Amino acid sequence: MKTNLAPKPPARPDKVSLWRYSRLFRQDILSAQPERLYGAWMAAFRTPFFRSYLINDPALIRQVLHERPDDFPKSDRIGAGLRPLLGNSVFLANGEAWKRQRRIIDPAFEGGRLRDTLPAILAAGDSAVTRWAPLADETPHDIEILTSHLTADVIFRALFSIPIDDAVARDVFAAFQAYQRAQPLLNLAAFVPGPRWMPRFFRPGVRRPARHIRTLMTKLTKARLARIAAGTAPDDLATKIMTTKDPQTGAEFSLREMVDQVAIFFLAGHETSASALSWALYLLARYPDWQDKVAQEAAGFDGTFGALSSLKVTRNVFRETLRLYPPVPMMVRESTRPEVFRNRDVRPGAQVVLSPWHLHRHRRFWDAPDAFDPARWDSDAGKAAARDAYMPFSAGPRVCTGAGFAMIEGVVLLAQILRHYRFVIVSDSEPMPVAHLTVRSRDGIVLRFAKR
Repeated sequence: MKTNLAPKPPARPDKVSLWRYSRLFRQDILSAQPERLYGAWMAAFRTPFFRSYLINDPALIRQVLHERPDDFPKSDRIGAGLRPLLGNSVFLANGEAWKRQRRIIDPAFEGGRLRDTLPAILAAGDSAVTRWAPLADETPHDIEILTSHLTADVIFRALFSIPIDDAVARDVFAAFQAYQRAQPLLNLAAFVPGPRWMPRFFRPGVRRPARHIRTLMTKLTKARLARIAAGTAPDDLATKIMTTKDPQTGAEFSLREMVDQVAIFFLAGHETSASALSWALYLLARYPDWQDKVAQEAAGFDGTFGALSSLKVTRNVFRETLRLYPPVPMMVRESTRPEVFRNRDVRPGAQVVLSPWHLHRHRRFWDAPDAFDPARWDSDAGKAAARDAYMPFSAGPRVCTGAGFAMIEGVVLLAQILRHYRFVIVSDSEPMPVAHLTVRSRDGIVLRFAKR
């Protein structure tokens, strides 16, 4: 008999050798962690090269993310694996460089600007509904492939006002798929310390697609700069960011800086959204009563910005999906001075791990933490847990600048898709979550779907 427990990977034994841990880490970040992290306030891990502390204690999380973020910059131990693609983008930068980038980027994602992105989301959703029609024959399909294409379409339309069938957009998408398959996070930089200039031993195929993606994004960025100069540029996210000056210095992004930002916008606006949307469709297929509620609600959605507030059930389903399957499962900061965490001395250079994956399923915060229950978001207990133990987009000053966009995108696309299609699980194909770049399924998420 099927339970209402959402799939999660098996935990490793509590104590393993560093060699065993490194092998598990390279296979999957999530299953390399012990079960006790789902109930611990803090856990320490020691290697010959560094010490790390995973923190679930709300007071420590507030200290690191809200109260003293400058004392806990992002660690390059994981970020090094992304630099061939992302450069020194807002996702990886620290200190004054990061603050300057946010001063330029944030205005593009404020209030009224989010309203302006809705047509791009709706257009991409309508295109997907049409594109998926020949596949709606109740035969199995890997939904992750379809959602990746859809969310790439969204970000290209919102950022550059071009659809995914544009030649350059298609080329970027194909190169990114190759980059992701090369698993850029899984390199020795995660275990062996060293300066930024130290060679990083990436898996084969990481640098080549990264260079190709950046070449293509440079082409798009140069073309947009030319249209801005000519006064013919559309009023989209790329134009807004390229024409915004730092209010403190009056300077705009250089070409290289803008390419760095375009790369992270594509990563954040495509890969993470595809992960969340795939898991949402799987959960709705697994729990058809909730799928029917979303479809019924979607039938009354007229596609206007004001009508977004009517998609309450859809929003709760998407929130619950992000709780169970946060696209970015762990974030790593680094201590810069001596600290004391829960009566333990923490030295400068220690890794401080914040794990939405464990926090969102933590037994001390959530009732039935492994259960799919969108109704919890209307309960007092669920709202209380969310205040201390829910951060799919990080938190504090470094909260994802596109969080509002992502929430609108996920809810709108779910409504558009469920309005037209019904999804059914494949009984012998339960997905197993793994985390490399984002939380995906080890063997894809295979579903059947048909027209309503």
